[in-house]
Amino acid sequence: MVTGTENHSPHRRNYAVMTLGWICVLLGLAILAGGVWLILLGGSWYYAPAGLGLMLTGLMLNWHRMDAVWIYGLTWLGTAIWAYWEVGTDWWAQLPRMLAPTLILILVLICIPALRRR
Repeated sequence: MVTGTENHSPHRRNYAVMTLGWICVLLGLAILAGGVWLILLGGSWYYAPAGLGLMLTGLMLNWHRMDAVWIYGLTWLGTAIWAYWEVGTDWWAQLPRMLAPTLILILVLICIPALRRR
């Protein structure tokens, strides 16, 4: 019989948070690797730190730490600054640079209640 206390255990893992964490880790690794390659080719230095920030966010999500929110917030802010530096206020040019990072930001922010419970 289920008593209802099993779902409120402080050691219970939130699999949605962990899934987002692993997605961030894998995307971060790919972006970091591509960013390092771009640096070696003399290209943009944006992608390597952005990939590292996304990867660290994923690790913190998997460890259920609130640091994930702060790390990704800084990563998103860096992305916004880079996007503005690259294309200015052109909304259509900003859209492909900011859409995915903003969607990830929303998902990370949705995780806050689960992260606070730990």
